[in-house]
Amino acid sequence: MIEFALLLLLFGIGPVLLAEALLSRYELLAYTAGWRAPGVELPPRVPYARGAEVDRPPAAYLVYLDGIGKRRFQDTRDGGHLVKALLARAPELRVLGQVQPYSPLAYPLANRPLWIWLRRRAGLVLFLHNVMQIFVAADHRYRPLYNRAVGSQIATQLRLAGYQPGSGIPVVLLSYSGGAQVATGAVGELWSELRCPLSLITLGGFYNGANDLSHAQHLDRLTAASDWIERAGIWIFPQRWPLFRRSGWNRAVRAGKITVHWLDPATHVGPRSYISPQAKLPDGRSHLDRTADTVISLIRDRVATPAPDGPPA
Repeated sequence: MIEFALLLLLFGIGPVLLAEALLSRYELLAYTAGWRAPGVELPPRVPYARGAEVDRPPAAYLVYLDGIGKRRFQDTRDGGHLVKALLARAPELRVLGQVQPYSPLAYPLANRPLWIWLRRRAGLVLFLHNVMQIFVAADHRYRPLYNRAVGSQIATQLRLAGYQPGSGIPVVLLSYSGGAQVATGAVGELWSELRCPLSLITLGGFYNGANDLSHAQHLDRLTAASDWIERAGIWIFPQRWPLFRRSGWNRAVRAGKITVHWLDPATHVGPRSYISPQAKLPDGRSHLDRTADTVISLIRDRVATPAPDGPPA
């Protein structure tokens, strides 16, 4: 039985991983060489932002960068629960969820004929594609190009959503799981293009810690002791180890820019995940409720904006 499993891994998943490793680099190469232009327009029924109306400046722009399940402009199931909860609790925010963190060309997987075919036959491949993109974004050979590509994508979507460069309106990057690798990488490009006050919130963030966070005002790390996926990221990326004092992560730690918030007993995924609407806490709230409340409280504290019809959360 063990031998069969090893053969399946070697001759089944192995070639798929190799193909994904090559294809994920191709998209970044196509962007860098100018062979293909990044997508800009959204489908007719997908707004550039939700929440605060365009006729008045919002308290902040919130960009949500989803985990590896992201494959279309619309939110994933879990990400959609979180975005809806945030919109319901914080109408003063303008929220963007359409950014494609795993595509330098801003081209959703769900719109590609090959991936539509694969989804019907091997849905796991869709996740492997996005996983490999995380490691491309973390690779020192490709990281600057990937950061520039997705950072520019976020800046473009913010402008289309009404953001005025130099306006001073805060921008918050909320990222889940592997989206944190993209969020931390986008900091430099966003500052270069928009000159915006920028803060980050990572939820079970999986990222290598190599990106420079000097242009970010703060990073709030939401985590839990049972989140083994986030722990794996800390173990496998040396830049997150205290020994590597010159890494972007450790420089930010020494500068006092990192705050950890514990959301125990949540897990990374599953019925007790951070975004679960079913799992309940002793106070009666769901894990989703607590996560949304925590995110909104952090944003209001960072941007010093009172909650509508009441004091700061």
